[in-house]
Amino acid sequence: MPYANQPTVHLGELTEENIKFVLEDTDLSVANSIRRIFIAEVPTLAIDWVQIESNSTVLHDEFIAHRIGLVPLTCDDVVDRMQYSRDCTCEEFCQECSVEFQLDVKCTDDQTRHVTTADLVSSNPRVVPVTSRHREEEGEYGETEDILIVKLRKGQELKLTAFARKGFAKEHAKWNPTCGVAFEYDPDNALRHTTYPKPEEWPKSEYSELEEDEIQAPFDPTGKPNKFFYNVESCGCLKPETIVFTGLSVLKNKLSNLQTQLSHEIQSDVLTIQ
Repeated sequence: MPYANQPTVHLGELTEENIKFVLEDTDLSVANSIRRIFIAEVPTLAIDWVQIESNSTVLHDEFIAHRIGLVPLTCDDVVDRMQYSRDCTCEEFCQECSVEFQLDVKCTDDQTRHVTTADLVSSNPRVVPVTSRHREEEGEYGETEDILIVKLRKGQELKLTAFARKGFAKEHAKWNPTCGVAFEYDPDNALRHTTYPKPEEWPKSEYSELEEDEIQAPFDPTGKPNKFFYNVESCGCLKPETIVFTGLSVLKNKLSNLQTQLSHEIQSDVLTIQ
């Protein structure tokens, strides 16, 4: 890893939904570790406990609880100050480790009633379903983008209480802050890590440096990847730049803990030998 200590980053694009950047002069293993941490170890909030008081819909309780648990929640301003439920001193739920949601909907008309994320009432105005952030901004035809939970017919109702907790995607995918993390290090296939069945039909990368009449770069048997293209797309619960900074912080803490434990092991071995 000749460049492990002096990598460089070039920011390409930053929007509300995604961030594109280029990481250079580091090892493939480090670059891939960063990608995996963005997906699996950046903490967010997600509904993790549901108590259903009344459910006369066509979906059973577990189905509805599962759908509600997968609703992305905004938590950019909150998640860092909240504790994991396993670390909290409360008996069940408190404001330090959870956010309460209420849902109480009954259909009294002949028309089908759609129960959506707009019907979830949060105890914390900073933690709401992602589709409820801009309630005043409607779609092109006056429609909202609220996520459908279940449909009710006349006489049916759904009433429940739910609590959102802090977690990360290693525990469950509902805590994943990303829609996807695109990761590329050989846009012209010079390393031949990918075999194209028909190279002329393969679409070129947006980072390709080939001419229009070229299909792929000449094979470089001694080449090593040292330039990595990222596109981190947020699901809306965290800003894309927050995902990147938090992911790097998590990786730094993991390496620091590894170094500390290793030094303790070395000292223990020295004492044992003496």
